[in-house]
Amino acid sequence: MLKIMFVCHGNICRSPMAEFYMKYIVEKAGLENDIFIASSATSYEEIGNDIHYGTKRVLDEHNIPYHSRKAQKFTEEDYENYDLILLMDKNNIRNMRYIVPDDYDNKIKLLLSYAGENTSIADPWYTGEFETTYKDIKRGCDTLLCYIKNHLTI
Repeated sequence: MLKIMFVCHGNICRSPMAEFYMKYIVEKAGLENDIFIASSATSYEEIGNDIHYGTKRVLDEHNIPYHSRKAQKFTEEDYENYDLILLMDKNNIRNMRYIVPDDYDNKIKLLLSYAGENTSIADPWYTGEFETTYKDIKRGCDTLLCYIKNHLTI
């Protein structure tokens, strides 16, 4: 089973949006028994909090199912347990180095790298642009799923 972890700063906006969108498209592809998906944060700031209302609104508008959850922090153990660790922005990569100083298995990547972009997904907690964030996450996840189907054995 392929295990994917989406990571952002607080685990209330971008990473849960990516988690639930990816679960949705993986289920549509009939791969829900082959791919496990979760999300977490690089900081402690929002630990225990549910998904941001702006993320819930965008997921509702696009008919993406989700459930209530509590933000959690990424751990060194997560690095060992997950195959792909997909971060939303370059600051998350910098923060991840405090948790996992050496990415010796080359698991840590920007989500949009699968779309051929070395760019960050803006944090809607600051921008208020949840729809723009959704479009970036959708593009990243759609190309990630295509990559998985074409390049990985699951």
